[in-house]
Amino acid sequence: MCQGIAEELRKVDLGDDRLNKRARKLLERLSIDPSASINMASQGWAETQAAYRFFQNENVQPEKLLDPHRQATLQRVHEESVVLLVQDTTELDYTSHPTEDMGVLNSEQRRGYYDHTMAAFTPSGLCLGVVEANFFERSIGDLGKSQDRKKQPLETRESFRWIEAYRKASEISAQAPETQVICVADCEADMYDLLLESQQHPTPAELLIRAKALRSLPEKDPRVGPHAYRKAWDEVACGEVLGTRLLNLAQTPNRAARDTKLEVRAKRLTMRPPHTRQTEPDLTLNLVLVSEVDPPAGVEAIEWKLVTTLPIESAEAVWRVVDYYAARWGIEVFFRVFKTGCQVEKIQLETSARLRNCLALYKLIAWRVMYLTYLGRTVPDLPCSAVFGEAEWKPTWRIVKQEEPPKTPPSLQDFLAVLATLGGYNDRKQDAPPGPQALWVALRRMTDFSIAWQAFEKKSTTCV
Repeated sequence: MCQGIAEELRKVDLGDDRLNKRARKLLERLSIDPSASINMASQGWAETQAAYRFFQNENVQPEKLLDPHRQATLQRVHEESVVLLVQDTTELDYTSHPTEDMGVLNSEQRRGYYDHTMAAFTPSGLCLGVVEANFFERSIGDLGKSQDRKKQPLETRESFRWIEAYRKASEISAQAPETQVICVADCEADMYDLLLESQQHPTPAELLIRAKALRSLPEKDPRVGPHAYRKAWDEVACGEVLGTRLLNLAQTPNRAARDTKLEVRAKRLTMRPPHTRQTEPDLTLNLVLVSEVDPPAGVEAIEWKLVTTLPIESAEAVWRVVDYYAARWGIEVFFRVFKTGCQVEKIQLETSARLRNCLALYKLIAWRVMYLTYLGRTVPDLPCSAVFGEAEWKPTWRIVKQEEPPKTPPSLQDFLAVLATLGGYNDRKQDAPPGPQALWVALRRMTDFSIAWQAFEKKSTTCV
């Protein structure tokens, strides 16, 4: 696992070969136990000091650390027929231990960053890598002025991050012409400017977002009033049902598990620009409406309103759009691994520059955990030796299974199930494949076994 992750920085260029080597070594150290502090991850005080000096070096910058990983991610994108570039924003809260120059979140009392990340996924959920990571913050003077910010030039607004990420997606689309690249985002991205960008960009990526705006059609609606226009989503809701699907909803903190039935409608419509921008062009896009049929009493019905440039010429194509949007959940899992698995909100460094350098490395660690988790589901028959070294998988197998490791490396699917038992996975026949939490715990223990295995060169049949 550690050797594999160091490869992501093989082409890192920090202007000094010593810094490049330190970056790879530090990434390996931090990845051994993603939740450990820098001091715990380092081997001795000298290495701890070297880590802190690395983060404060002016030649070390998040963009430089992420760039070789982006290049590697682009290579993985080239190998896929369809790639979803999913963007979203999460909070990083450092209120209890802010850096000396850190801004605020949504109040004076809360200190931290907003983390806007775009990651590449296959439709089956395999995370190919991080292609964009933007940390931003607010000043105290910005609080309570959201309406004023809307009057600022587009490029200076916080919301411009959605358009910047879409432009990056379009750039990747141009670089990988054999791959269908789809930029996916939740309802915060439902902006006229982003939709307009998808129409006017010279090499646009496909766009798929969840809608929140009540957009109007060019036709008047005399039933409502002389100045009213027909609404786009009303038009879609009146269309024919293209198909239904049964879905098992998993339990969440806000919802009990239940079986449900969904129906889907879709229509291509031309919509007016916002009333404050009537000189701007109309937009012609595809709209998909997913609705729950007969929800339980007292339970809010499921409803997705999706806006996309993807085709909707058949029921199969429409359900494909729905499936692609459902894969957006991968970015939520990524943030969970980043924040909970890597414990990045507990990192304590003196300045924002140092902290952001550190966070860039943890982006790679979170990606690696996600990659291993879903690689076993995507290519289950791949030999585990393609990902794990002999000194990693053999002692783990020996200790967990209480038997000699097989002469031929087991499949990745089989080994991950064995490994994940070290992180609390039960590995019962009815269990789903192990998730990232079991793996990030198990990887720490595997590394301990690996170190002991190599140190003592164990050859006997007894346990390590």
